[in-house]
Amino acid sequence: MHEKDSYIAAKRLLDGARKILISGHLSPDGDSLGSMIALARMLRATGREAYATADVHALGKPGFLEGVADIIPVRRLKRRKFDLFIYVDCAAPERLPPEVRPFAEKLPSLTIDHHATSVPSGAASIIDPAASSAGEIVWRLAKWMEWPVDRATAEALWVAIVTDSGRFAYDSTSPGTLRAACDLLKRGVRTARINDIIYCSFNTKSMELKRRAWRSLHIWKNRKVAEVSLTRDDFREVRGTKADAEDVIEIPRQAARNEIALFFYQIPDRTHETRVSIRTREPHDATLLAAKFGGGGHVRAAGCTVKGGMAVAKRLVRKAVKEMLAGKLKPAAAEPAQDEQRKGVECNAKR
Repeated sequence: MHEKDSYIAAKRLLDGARKILISGHLSPDGDSLGSMIALARMLRATGREAYATADVHALGKPGFLEGVADIIPVRRLKRRKFDLFIYVDCAAPERLPPEVRPFAEKLPSLTIDHHATSVPSGAASIIDPAASSAGEIVWRLAKWMEWPVDRATAEALWVAIVTDSGRFAYDSTSPGTLRAACDLLKRGVRTARINDIIYCSFNTKSMELKRRAWRSLHIWKNRKVAEVSLTRDDFREVRGTKADAEDVIEIPRQAARNEIALFFYQIPDRTHETRVSIRTREPHDATLLAAKFGGGGHVRAAGCTVKGGMAVAKRLVRKAVKEMLAGKLKPAAAEPAQDEQRKGVECNAKR
C-alpha cells in the first residue's frame, strides 16, 4: 500500500474512534515509549480520549519524559473500555504486555512500526522498514494530519528518534530523519538535557550490571564475534531490570574488528528462557540470525528468545553464528529447528 493510502486508512480509523488505547512492546525502549507518549498527547489535543499503557516499573531512562504520569499502568486496564487499539513499534499481540493482548485481539487496530520483519495487520497499518524509528513515522503522520506538537510532545519524539537511530549514527538515518529532527528542534527540544539523562548518567544498578557484563566478555572467531551475558542471579543480586541493562549490547559491539555482537540475558521471571540481542555490521544480516530462532528486527539490530537455559542458548546461537560466517545460514522457513524442538528447546519471536 502506498504511504498516503496508509495515512488515509489510519485517518478513517481515528476519525471513528473516541477512546483509544496505545501500547508498545514489552520493556519499552526510548522509541516505543516516546512514540506512545507523543501519539497519546497529540490525539488528546484533538479531542479524543487517548492513553498509552505500559509497565510503569520498567520504563528505564526514557521514564523522565513529560507525559509518563498520564500512562495507564498495565495492571489497571481491567474494566477499562476502548474502541480502537494502536500498536507502536511492534505489530503482533505476542510482543505486547500480557495484560494488553486481549484489547489488541478484540478491538479494531492500527499498527505503526518500522521493523523489517513486521507484516501489516489490523484494520490499518503504517509500516516502513526504511524509517529510523517508529517515532519518525509518528512524526510524519502528525505532519500529514496537521496535529499540534508542543515541546513535551516534541521531546518524546526526539527521544524516540535519537535512541533508535543511535544519535543519528546508524544506517537507518536518512534525510527524512534529519528533517524530522530539525522540525522538532523548532519546538524547543532541550537536547543537552536529554543527552545528559540518557547517555551521561547511570544509576548504581546499571553500572553494576555493566561491570558484570564486562567480566563475561568473550571474543572469538578471530575477533569477528563478541558476546556478553547476564544471568537471572545477576539481575536479582543487583535488583535490576532489563531497563538497567538497555545499552549492555554496546560492550561487545565496541571490540575492534567486531562483526557480530551478542548479548545473552535472563530476566528474573518464571520462564525458562534466554533472550538474545544481536547487532551486526556488513555484510551480516541480524534478522537472518534472529529468524533462525523465531525472532526478528532490523538488518543491523535484532533479537530473539530461546526457550532454554544460558548454556543451551549459547550453544545453539554460536552454532548459527558459525553458519552465518561461513555463508551457510539458511532462512528460517527453509530450516525448521526440529532437532532442537525434540530436545525441548523451542523458540519464540520476541525482540
